[in-house]
Amino acid sequence: MAPNSPASQPAAKKSAKKAAKKSASRSTETKPAKAAVKAAKKSAAKTPKSMPSAGKDPNGGLTAAGRAWFNKTEGSNLKPGVRGPADTPEKMKRKGSFLTRHFTHPRGPMVKDGQPTRLALSAQAWGEPLPKTEASAKRLAVKGRKLLEQYHATQEKKPTRSKS
Repeated sequence: MAPNSPASQPAAKKSAKKAAKKSASRSTETKPAKAAVKAAKKSAAKTPKSMPSAGKDPNGGLTAAGRAWFNKTEGSNLKPGVRGPADTPEKMKRKGSFLTRHFTHPRGPMVKDGQPTRLALSAQAWGEPLPKTEASAKRLAVKGRKLLEQYHATQEKKPTRSKS
């Protein structure tokens, strides 16, 4: 059968109509999607994706502005680090959790190119000595676990109120 024969013409017309319908339905579906993508890009441009430089304390940790930015973007409730001795149960829990979480399995080196990293500086921001080696980071993790044990011991001593 030749391509221009009368028998092949109806099939060609049908396939052309199907192709036209598909392209029309695609273009109507993508117009709202494209508009939504543009709107999302515009709104994303208004909010900063990363923390402003004023939010990072050069001595480690976050400034009040950095905590406010993080609380606003993440919906959290960050508090400043416990700098002094952990003498109350709340301070024991917070400092112990921080030290255990960050220094049991450190996510990077303590010193890079002769300068302490932000991870090491964060320990200093919480009133701890600046760790320079992985062994000193592990010692901080052990201290954190001890603080958590002390916290749990204080919680066990509290008398529970009996319902009467």
